[in-house]
Amino acid sequence: MPFDVREFPAGAEAEARSRRAVGLWLLGCAFMVFIMVVLGGATRLTGSGLSIMEWKPIMGALPPLSHADWEHLFRLYQNIPQYRLLHDGMDLDGFRRIFWLEWTHRLWGRLIGLAFLLPLIWFWARGAIARRLRPRLALLFVLGGLQGAVGWFMVASGFFPDSIAVSPYRLVIHLGLALVLYAALLWTALTVLRPVPDTAPGAPRRMLQALVGLAALTIVAGGFTSGTHAGKIYNTFPLMDGRLVPAAYADLSPFLRNLTENVAAVQFDHRLLATATALLALATVAAGLARGQPASLRGALAALGLAVGAQYALGVATLLNGAPPGLATLHQAGAVLLLTAALVALHAARRAAPARVPALTPETP
Repeated sequence: MPFDVREFPAGAEAEARSRRAVGLWLLGCAFMVFIMVVLGGATRLTGSGLSIMEWKPIMGALPPLSHADWEHLFRLYQNIPQYRLLHDGMDLDGFRRIFWLEWTHRLWGRLIGLAFLLPLIWFWARGAIARRLRPRLALLFVLGGLQGAVGWFMVASGFFPDSIAVSPYRLVIHLGLALVLYAALLWTALTVLRPVPDTAPGAPRRMLQALVGLAALTIVAGGFTSGTHAGKIYNTFPLMDGRLVPAAYADLSPFLRNLTENVAAVQFDHRLLATATALLALATVAAGLARGQPASLRGALAALGLAVGAQYALGVATLLNGAPPGLATLHQAGAVLLLTAALVALHAARRAAPARVPALTPETP
């Protein structure tokens, strides 16, 4: 997105300062969303997400301040199926341990909202935000608020009879919206900081575009893998129960249910997508580095190659160890870092916008 110097208050120098400040602010917000995704994964993997039974967007920022408050929250938790079916006999100290992770997750979401809104008002009032950027930032703030409501919609699915966890479908919606917010913040920040791209003839743009889509799809498949606990079984690699394709792949009917509800199919699909992502990433890196590219793109491609190698190895290690919460959380963080590397490389490879040709004024006869 090119920026017009005339949209800033004091010429080119003020524009550069404003653009840098706005870009760094957006990068900081993107980093906070990244931490939020990791915290959300840890919350899900430790079973902590259902420990808070109330949705109080304002007052919920305060933790329990007395023993009576703790007892009240614990009694609420004892009324849901997860406690009866999974944590029957848990004492108050055990409840505190799962409570604090979920509370931190929700508090971090509130902090992201403040970290986005307050500087947005400040920059907007000072005229430091380009006019064409303002609608996008306003939309991102609305989507961030919606994410909180979607999070509660997800948590509420764990209150259903016989539920010990949230709905995998709602989990994936919550994760998907977080990825959209993260990618939009990151891309916008990079564009603000580097409005004019380097020309990169022969850059593998289409491959990078496909890679971003495939990496995002793999993360979504990972959400179903986590939501269905599919990583707890078939803990061998590369075969599943001695077969390349598990025998139980198509056990459910109609067939499409297998893709999201059959643990054998869900895990196999995640493996397949992860392998395809890794191969496409390596091919993209090779294609890009084989040609003369600007330093920014070469660095981004090198980082992409390292990220995909580390993430694939981490995924295999997580699987072989039965998806323990620590490794699984690192695996989710690695997935977002891989998506980040792909987005940064795609941004570095983008084409410059065509120059605007001034309108010709007809000569007066």
